[in-house]
Amino acid sequence: MLLIRCPYCDQDRPEVEFAYAGEAHLTRPSPDVSDVDWEAFLFHRKNPRGHHSERWLHAHGCRRFFNAVRDTVSDHILVTYKSGQSRPSGGDELK
Repeated sequence: MLLIRCPYCDQDRPEVEFAYAGEAHLTRPSPDVSDVDWEAFLFHRKNPRGHHSERWLHAHGCRRFFNAVRDTVSDHILVTYKSGQSRPSGGDELK
């Protein structure tokens, strides 16, 4: 079982309490964007091998969104941080 730390509750909780909400740090384009750019925003997402920033919802807890950096190879969550904060940099585990 995967344990995820909610940065708001400050507790490690089982993954069944959370819902994946897609890639983190996306910016919605302006209303006058072209159809090609709108399609890219809606449907094209990164699928990297390695560290990936994701958005999660603590669905059965505080019901708040937060971000996490997860290693897609090992499925290990390296760090979680509150929405609105930038992705943590530095440290050996985030290379």
